[in-house]
Amino acid sequence: MNLRIKKIVLALFISSSILISVSCEKEFDTVIDVQKPSYQVVSVAPKDSVIFNVEDSSLVIKIEFTQSSLVNSVIAEIADPANKNFLNGNLTLFDNGKAENGDQTANDKLFSNKIFMKSNDLNGNYDVKFYVNENSGQSKLAAWSSFKYRNGQSNFSPIITDALVEPDTVVVTDTIAILTSLRVSDENGLNDIKEVYFIVYRPDGSTSGNKVFLFDDGNLLQNGDQTAGDGLYSRIISVNQTNAKGTYRFEFKAVDRGGLQSNIINYLVLIQ
Repeated sequence: MNLRIKKIVLALFISSSILISVSCEKEFDTVIDVQKPSYQVVSVAPKDSVIFNVEDSSLVIKIEFTQSSLVNSVIAEIADPANKNFLNGNLTLFDNGKAENGDQTANDKLFSNKIFMKSNDLNGNYDVKFYVNENSGQSKLAAWSSFKYRNGQSNFSPIITDALVEPDTVVVTDTIAILTSLRVSDENGLNDIKEVYFIVYRPDGSTSGNKVFLFDDGNLLQNGDQTAGDGLYSRIISVNQTNAKGTYRFEFKAVDRGGLQSNIINYLVLIQ
């Protein structure tokens, strides 16, 4: 047993439980909040596909209200495809008629501001939440939208190597912890990796089709991952007496934010 596996086993004795969870990607559709008595949203933008333009990389974020709306100020919060704050803060929107803010007419209830996209920004869906500061002083979420960004760079498929299931032969007399791991690389950078997972096929060839996600988050206790961001994705799973005996096939894959899939690695695991 190598040093890495020893550390994992020690962590498992410390941890109170071994869990397998399946995460879901959040999806946002444009939602306009018309329930507030002091304002009514007419439209938000952008909400379509955006392609990087080397001559003008500006992108106008805007929200329009009815003329009767009572709005003091508006800020936007933008999350990138990795669900991180894209601007490391909030974007103030203006209704001042200044071109530098992407606003055409002052005091027309259309609040705007520009951001500047870069060729190395992540491909994928960006989520925008609009918060209104009402004349009463309250700040409320008014609407949100999403747009799909393409940075104009050639997209390369991720590559997976060094798949590991340890141990890969198990005599089950009690609940047994199994470490799974996989190394992932991508010419577009690790930030371009959307998901890394495996699907389990039972001894009879059947499968639920559920993805078991691996993580590169440095969470040793929960996922068995030692170092965040090093391209080695890991996950701890468990088997017990209820698992059917025989040879299981673990099918490993990775997918990038442009939807390109990696090569496939199949790993056989014997449960006795």
